[in-house]
Amino acid sequence: MMQMNFMKQMIDFQKSTFDNSFQAMVMLQDQTEKTVRSFMDQATWMPEEGRKAIDEWLKSYKNGREDFKKQVEENFKRVEEFFKTESSSST
Repeated sequence: MMQMNFMKQMIDFQKSTFDNSFQAMVMLQDQTEKTVRSFMDQATWMPEEGRKAIDEWLKSYKNGREDFKKQVEENFKRVEEFFKTESSSST
């Protein structure tokens, strides 16, 4: 039983670490997006196709990071369920 508590604490720590790191990455990407958009606003020479490409690039990054977060959260839930099942079967 003590091993299960240790495993749960370890998983909680890893999830917390992931959440904090992910949030830091989101903040960095959001700041980068603001910088890029500011640059595009000032770059009157940039053609519309280039602006559209950059917009698609930014959307792709956001979608990719949200998909990644969903996958990680689903896997954390699976691991938590596994240990719940293991701890209830061992008692």
